[in-house]
Order: sequence, then C-alpha cells, then structure tokens
Amino acid sequence: MSNIHYLLHSGKNSNIKYYLRSYLREYTPKCFSQWQLKGLLKSTDNRPDKDEILRRADYYCKLTPDSTFDRRAWEAKAIRLCNQEVTGQKTYYFDAMEYGRYFDQQLRWILDAGDKPYVAPEPAIVKNRPIAEHNENSVILNLDKNRHFLFVDDHKPWREKRPMAIFRGDLGPRKQNRDLFMQRWVGHPMIDAASTNRSDEHPEWQKEKLTIGQHLDYRFIMSLEGNDVASNLKWVMSSNSIAVTPRLTQETWFMEGTLIPNYHYIEVREDFSDLEERLCYYIDHPCEAEAIISHAHQYVAQFKDRHRERLISLLVLRRYFDVTNGTDHR
Repeated sequence: MSNIHYLLHSGKNSNIKYYLRSYLREYTPKCFSQWQLKGLLKSTDNRPDKDEILRRADYYCKLTPDSTFDRRAWEAKAIRLCNQEVTGQKTYYFDAMEYGRYFDQQLRWILDAGDKPYVAPEPAIVKNRPIAEHNENSVILNLDKNRHFLFVDDHKPWREKRPMAIFRGDLGPRKQNRDLFMQRWVGHPMIDAASTNRSDEHPEWQKEKLTIGQHLDYRFIMSLEGNDVASNLKWVMSSNSIAVTPRLTQETWFMEGTLIPNYHYIEVREDFSDLEERLCYYIDHPCEAEAIISHAHQYVAQFKDRHRERLISLLVLRRYFDVTNGTDHR
C-alpha cells in the first residue's frame, strides 16, 4: 500500500505528460520550428532581461570563435542532427531535440547523454559538467529535465517544520559520499536517514521512499550528489526547507557553480563532521535560516519563465554550431 501511495503522491513531474508532449513534438514537421528561429533570436534584442539572457547563455556555452580543440577528433564523433538516434535514456534525446529541431538538420553535434562527471574531450552537448576551470568543451543544455527540474509550492513555514534533517537516496559504489554520510549519522536523533535501495552490507539502512510532501515536513533536507548532481536540489531550494550539502562539484542548467554556500544553502564539511553543529546553529538563529530560504527562492525564480528558457537554449546551440561547424554552418 505504501508503494501505491508513493506512486500516486510522489510529487514528481508526470512521465506520462512528458512523453506525450515529447512524441507529439517529435512527429511535428521541424520546418515549423526552423521558420521561427530567426524571429525568436531577434526578439532577444527587445527584452528588458537581455543582459541576463546573454549572461546565462555565456555560462552554459563557454566556447568562443577562438576556442581550440581537436577538430579531427570532433569530426570523427559528430553526427548530423537529422541522423541523431534516440539515446538509451530517451529523455536526453527528447530534451536536446526540443531545441535542436529549430536548426538546419545538416548541422552536426556530439550529444553526450547520461551522467558525465568529467569534462568532454571534444565540444559536446551534455547535462552536467564539473565545476572547474577549462570545462568549456562541456556545453550544457537542460537535459533529463523532467526528473531534475522540479519546483514545489510549499506553504508550511520553516519554523513550523520538524527541527531535523532528512535524507532518502540511493547508495552505491559511485556514491561513496552518501555511504560516508550514512555511516556517520544514521540513527542520530536529529537526522532521519535511510537508503532507498538495498545495501548488502547494511540492509538495516533501507526504508521505503517518501514523497516530496513528506520531505517538506523537515526544516533541513540533505541534498547529496550522486552520479553527478543531487536531483532534489532544485525542488528543495524552491521550498521552505533548506538544502544541506558539502561543497558542490558538479553543475547543470541550474548553474550550481554560481550558488553561494550559507547564502543559498547550508554547507557542511566533506566528511559531514560538523553537520549537527550547523543544524543547531540555524535552529538557534531562525532569521538567518529564513534568509537562506528567501535567497534560494530568488535564485529559483530565474528559471520559471519558459519563453526565456527557450531563448537561452537556442542561443547556446547557435553558438555551439557557430564554433564547431565552421564552414558547414548553413
């Protein structure tokens, strides 16, 4: 019964709606989108948020006409848009082609689907990249967004929530930080921590999944990176709870690299040794906690204008094609 309740009330985006929209878009002739491209890009000039649009496009695509890369290696991997096959995880294909359909289908790209915790060796379209210098080969689009881009309406004030932290998430060999967290804090009276997948070494850690609404009963929500970013960070920052995490190492369309510790979220040490101390501090300083929530809400707001998100995505792809396709760009 609990599994049925979770399926019906998880609070996550609907996969049925997502795939319905995606397949309808897939079978709509691309000429309609291509006819709109020039006008859409031109409309940026008349928007009051033009500078913000360009700033974000620059952040996602750091390639410039002077960028150097192994063109021969890129050409060996790049394929034309018209030949792009559906990726193993279909969401990457659908999300990339939502904007790729606006361009000449003879243009070429590398669509590197999946979790990529490294910088692409050649310029590629990716979901995530390391927060680091010289990561320009990894050009970010909002991929797998039905899972990752989710915001909530949370009407419960922070002070009325349980003064505890909660964690639910998968464990595994690529998620050693989560294992470390569990080893240190499972069973602590201030922390409700459990894995949502079976652990052969610690089966006692496993509990059933909780809905987003159940998470929002807690003042603090652990947002721990897994294979790449923590998928819950966006909705936690849109809520009246506070995300708690060590220093972030990966970024996506959410521009995690621009988040400020203890301003947008609570930062703890990599070994989680100061977690209890940090939670107690904000419990004792509720005004500072509520300021973090306010800052997080302001940050999230920039992603809620769908038309602006489309313009930024098109600008990112246009620059990618300009730099990579060269004389092939028609």
